[in-house]
Amino acid sequence: MDLKIYRAKEEELINGCKAQNRSAQHSLYDQYSSKMYALCYRYVKDSMEAEDVLVTAFTKIFERIDQFKGEGSFEGWIRRVVVNEALTYLRRNRSMYLETDLEAAEREPDYQNISDHLEAEELMQMIQELPSGYRIVFNMYAIDGYSHKEIADQLGISENTSKSQLSRARTYLQKMLIDRDWISKKQSNETTT
Repeated sequence: MDLKIYRAKEEELINGCKAQNRSAQHSLYDQYSSKMYALCYRYVKDSMEAEDVLVTAFTKIFERIDQFKGEGSFEGWIRRVVVNEALTYLRRNRSMYLETDLEAAEREPDYQNISDHLEAEELMQMIQELPSGYRIVFNMYAIDGYSHKEIADQLGISENTSKSQLSRARTYLQKMLIDRDWISKKQSNETTT
């Protein structure tokens, strides 16, 4: 689709939502809900809770759509609202713990042994397995593009804590990669013998 046509349709959709047109709101929800659900799920980890966050986020999107001034990406604006709602949910439910023992993530990874063929789905599953605090900072920084200052402001932590959590998340993921590669190599050796 031509970019001009896409932007014109997007602007029409935004204007419809600003006028509280139910059809426009439904179209907007249909267009973005699956992507935004995946975003919610990365933070919340429970499908029902992620759905609740999604619904609340879209309610806020419809209530605050006048705040979108057409500067930057509309999808980016929606993503920010959804991430903020997920973080609000986590704070409200106190399921966000920013300190976790690193007993399993202390060993230096051997990159020679990590498989080159890691599927995106496998990586997302491993991110879901991170301890809550690590997962939140990793998602915000590595996937959603927040700076450490923005993360610190959003989570009420210092920038150094954010950097530390990211470093620990990476170390934890590296250990999981090593362990899974070792397990898959062991299984393939057992099948061939």
